[in-house]
Amino acid sequence: MRLILACLLSLSLLSSAEYMGATSYSSDDFEAEFSSKTDENLFDPLSGYNEIMTSFNDKFYEYLLRPTAQGYAYVVPQMARNGVANFFENIFYPIRLVNNLLQLKFHNSWEETERFVLNSTMGILGFRDVAGEELGIKAHDEDLGQTLGHYGVGSGFHVVLPLFGPSNVRDIAGLAGDMWLNPINYIKARDANLLDSSEEALAVTALYTVNKTSLHVKEYDNFKKDAIELYPFLRNFYESRRNKLISE
Repeated sequence: MRLILACLLSLSLLSSAEYMGATSYSSDDFEAEFSSKTDENLFDPLSGYNEIMTSFNDKFYEYLLRPTAQGYAYVVPQMARNGVANFFENIFYPIRLVNNLLQLKFHNSWEETERFVLNSTMGILGFRDVAGEELGIKAHDEDLGQTLGHYGVGSGFHVVLPLFGPSNVRDIAGLAGDMWLNPINYIKARDANLLDSSEEALAVTALYTVNKTSLHVKEYDNFKKDAIELYPFLRNFYESRRNKLISE
C-alpha cells in the first residue's frame, strides 16, 4: 500500500509540474486553449474543497517550490538543468509510447521510439535532445487520461489534489494506470544503485519537479496575474487544455 501511494504521489507531481509554473505557454497558445472556456455550469460538487486546496497549493508554490527552484537555479547552470530535463523526458518514453499505441497513433509511436533510441545513444542517455534539436523529431505527449478521453470517457468532476494541483476523476484514474509505466517507480537497490525505497523514488520525482520549475520559474505568476478568482480560472484552464489535448 505504501508503494502504491508513493507511486500515485510521484505521478501527481509529474502532472502538476505543468500547472505550478513548470510548463511554458506562449500568449497565443494560452488564448487558443482558454478561448473555449469550460461551461460556467460545470458540475463541480467539490468546489468548496477545491477552492481551499487551490489556495493551499498556491501558497505551497509561492513559499516553497518557487524559492527552492530559484535556489537550485542559482547553484546549477542552465545547461546542466536543461540536460536533466532532457534526461527525464527521455525516460518517460514508456508512458508516451503505450498511450500513443492505445490510441492507434502508430506514426507518433514510431517517432517516439526513434527519439528514445537516438537520444539514449547519440544524446548520451538522453541528456541531449538530439532527435528534436537536430532532426526535428518532436515528442508526442500522451497519458492514460488522454487515452480514456480519446475513447469517450468523460472527465467527471474536477478535483484539486493536495500539493499537486488540478485534476479530475478521469485523469486521476489515468495517473493510477500510468504509474505502472513510470520508470521512476521501478528504482530498486542493486550493486551500483543506492536507491532502495519508494521515498527515494519520490525524491527523484521532486528533483524532476524542482529542475523543470527552475527553467520556467516566473511563468506561473505571469499566468495567474489576470485571474479575478484563482480557482475557477485554473479549473477552466485545466479542463479546456485537457479537452484540447484529447482532441488532437
